[in-house]
Amino acid sequence: VQLQASGGGLVQAGGSVRLACAPSGRTFSSHFMGWFRQVPGKERDFVAGIRWGTGRTYYADSVKGRFTISRDSAENTMYLQMNSLKFDDSAVYYCARANGYSYNWREYTNWGQGTQLTVSS
Repeated sequence: VQLQASGGGLVQAGGSVRLACAPSGRTFSSHFMGWFRQVPGKERDFVAGIRWGTGRTYYADSVKGRFTISRDSAENTMYLQMNSLKFDDSAVYYCARANGYSYNWREYTNWGQGTQLTVSS
């Protein structure tokens, strides 16, 4: 299964961006989809996740209140709406799929190619 992430780019601090992730195959209700981000020299960090079946969402403390994860089951697409962006949000953002709820990137089995977000201060 391929995951195609899109929507990154260059944005000013305080601005907004929406990322999208579309798996090539069907996403089942048992799947857990997540967004991670990574900067050079650091581990991949969990940003937000969503249970595909119920739509329940989970967020890292650093993005709560600013980011919103959602999914469109009919379109088989996941989104990450990012508002009030900060310089520290700059990273490569990855979407990924796991067979169950997890914050640990090692437990995700399918990954997108990553999309760069750069927030200028």
